[in-house]
Amino acid sequence: MPDLLAELVLVFALSVGVILACHRLRAPTIVGFLLTGVLAGPSCLGLVGAVAEVEKLAGVGVVLLMFSIGLGLSGGELSRLRKQILLGGSTQVFLTMALFAGVFLLAGSAPGPAVFAGFLAALSSTAIVLKLFQERAELEAPHGRVALSALIFQDLLVAPMVLFVPVLASGPGQGPSALWLLVQGAALVAVALILARRVAPWIMHSVVCTRNRTLFLVSVLALCLLVALATTRLGLPLSLGAFLAGLIIAESEYCQSTLEGVLPFRDVFTSLFFISMGMLLNLSFVFEHLSAVLGLAALIIVLKTLPAGGAALVLGYPLRTALLAALGLAQVGEFSFILARAGVEQGLLGPDQYQYFLASAVLTMGLTPGLMALAPRLAKFLPLPAGGFADSSLPSASDRGIEDHLVIAGFGLGGRHLARAARRAGIPYQIMEMNPDIVRKARAEGEPITYGDAVHPDLLRHLGVEEARVLVVVISDPTAVRGVVQAARALNPTLHILVRTRFLSELEELRGLGANEVVPEELETSVEVFTRVLTRYLVARPIIEQFVGEIRAENYEMLRRSEVLADSGECLGACVLGMEVSVLVVEPGSPMAGRTLREIDLRREHGITVVALAREDGVAANPDGDMRLAPGWKAYVLGSRQTIADKAYLFAAPPLD
Repeated sequence: MPDLLAELVLVFALSVGVILACHRLRAPTIVGFLLTGVLAGPSCLGLVGAVAEVEKLAGVGVVLLMFSIGLGLSGGELSRLRKQILLGGSTQVFLTMALFAGVFLLAGSAPGPAVFAGFLAALSSTAIVLKLFQERAELEAPHGRVALSALIFQDLLVAPMVLFVPVLASGPGQGPSALWLLVQGAALVAVALILARRVAPWIMHSVVCTRNRTLFLVSVLALCLLVALATTRLGLPLSLGAFLAGLIIAESEYCQSTLEGVLPFRDVFTSLFFISMGMLLNLSFVFEHLSAVLGLAALIIVLKTLPAGGAALVLGYPLRTALLAALGLAQVGEFSFILARAGVEQGLLGPDQYQYFLASAVLTMGLTPGLMALAPRLAKFLPLPAGGFADSSLPSASDRGIEDHLVIAGFGLGGRHLARAARRAGIPYQIMEMNPDIVRKARAEGEPITYGDAVHPDLLRHLGVEEARVLVVVISDPTAVRGVVQAARALNPTLHILVRTRFLSELEELRGLGANEVVPEELETSVEVFTRVLTRYLVARPIIEQFVGEIRAENYEMLRRSEVLADSGECLGACVLGMEVSVLVVEPGSPMAGRTLREIDLRREHGITVVALAREDGVAANPDGDMRLAPGWKAYVLGSRQTIADKAYLFAAPPLD
């Protein structure tokens, strides 16, 4: 035991250095653990002699990993993405399985190992893909949703795949039949559902009532191991029982607390699992067969890209989205290692085949960040149909005589709110959206929406960007945002382009591509948070507004420095450096109501100038000082943002006592 402890200390110390190096190289953490195992294993440094003992500890990681999968598959999440999961996910998984099985059958493999190869290839790395999409702020982008749906469907199939490994390993008439395994699996699921609805909530409620966190975690782990042990007594895989235990807890209100408690244990033991897998990799074998390993890795990436792209196309997305999603799913998944180990135990993989699998799997995982970064560049060379997937049955904006209108790229929450505001204000608008389901629903509600890829200039022409006054880009794909801005600016040099982006760091690049205004969610969210906090502490509203103005002025300064003269059509006149035009409504009882501009002397006394007045009979530009303001009039005032905010009270009704 002391020897094992010393070896574990060496392994974890080595993993720290390897993972730090991987972090610098932007390689996934899982690859770092696998490389740690390779370095510590017998084929390299030989730091670990008790490989079998490490594998036993790693088996706990497999149990907890499968348990956490079951916890994550809540009914609400599955229901929200049911179409994408069932249609897109099944397309990706079953096409990949069929493609790889066919290739291995043509290469002379037996049916069982050929189908098993399809199992191994069909799974992608949930941990790597989701982490990279989150870092790139693309998880809510169309290709991010396609990838997420495929990963969820893969997770659903992990347990059935493990269940069917003995069937694939046995010859005709030997071993357990597929029908018997299906019956056993269905019976287990039924029992799990009964436990989830009847027994588990009562047990968990009794434990929670003690308010003892340690007892809660011990009870959860005991339930997980008990169900897993019960499945092994039936001759079924241990991992299947852990998965079912996770499903039992997932249906309770204690799911999130359970996941938070289990995650640290899962991460530690899962790291041991991947380290143990790396220890099994024979470096001398890899170097001797390097060309074959590289060829197999390339084959995996190419063959996995085709079905994954097909899944996006089946869901109605364009080629660009298909390519971005496909290259994100082109690696071998972490759960494939679990399947591979089961395959070795059942004789589906020989020693050499297992080495080929380990080497190619690690390689495809390591290449994933580079492939995802390369995908947007490759997408530029894709052939796109005329109209950028626009619905040619709908007349274009110019055919309908629409001009000086608003174009909205993206019809998520932000796009819907903007369209609603424009409709209420009487502003004509056109919408473009790439999700076919959203387009179908919005069109049924009477929205002027067109399905298409916003990056394509032909679609922008179809929506009348050349005649539009404003384009607002509220889509979740940062690469697509840049493409839309660049294409729209080339079509209409006078167009006012407003872009919503995720991070403040993207502001300068988008301005350089032609955006007039960039609203970073990172900044505006922080402003909203501290505004609400200060309000809760009863800080005076003028003080809050002043602080908001200071924060925005500091962070938007780079935008203002380049804004010497804005488009005259956007706000009834020119906005000079540091100045802008805003609209203030004269409210009944305000200091401005019933008084002339000369009496109030806004320019000299308050530092703002009324450049126009909108009345019932029209707009009066450059009004003279004798014009008496009436309630309901709109005053277009010129001044700095902060000054206008400070003087807005002149047009507002007095507060109620």
